[in-house]
Amino acid sequence: MDLLSVDELNEFLADAFEGVRPYLVTDIGPNRCRVTMDADAIALRPGGTVSGPTLMMLADAAAYAVVLAHIGRVALAVTANLTITFLRKAPPAGLVADAELLKLGRRLAVADVRLRSAAAPAPVAQATVTYAIPQA
Repeated sequence: MDLLSVDELNEFLADAFEGVRPYLVTDIGPNRCRVTMDADAIALRPGGTVSGPTLMMLADAAAYAVVLAHIGRVALAVTANLTITFLRKAPPAGLVADAELLKLGRRLAVADVRLRSAAAPAPVAQATVTYAIPQA
């Protein structure tokens, strides 16, 4: 199976989202992908913690990236389900999302995404994301 490269995937995402996305794919490998987000792009809640919607967006983006890296440029693959567990307060620092494919079928793909702050190694959230893959 040929994987999209980091550059190919970032180029596709920039075109698909017209260049407006706060995250960057930084690593791709068999059944895995890493997506990062700079601290200046992060939405904070009062008290200086990263907002839940920001973490959910990054989890979804990482799942989308790992799926596309493996199936190719399929813009119409869409989120079918996203379940997230917030584990601890995420400090106002950059974020790292590591996505791993658990299943890649013809119609559905399931990914596990672990999110952590660039300031600490412990995960701040874990998400399970299912993507629906359109039929050719």
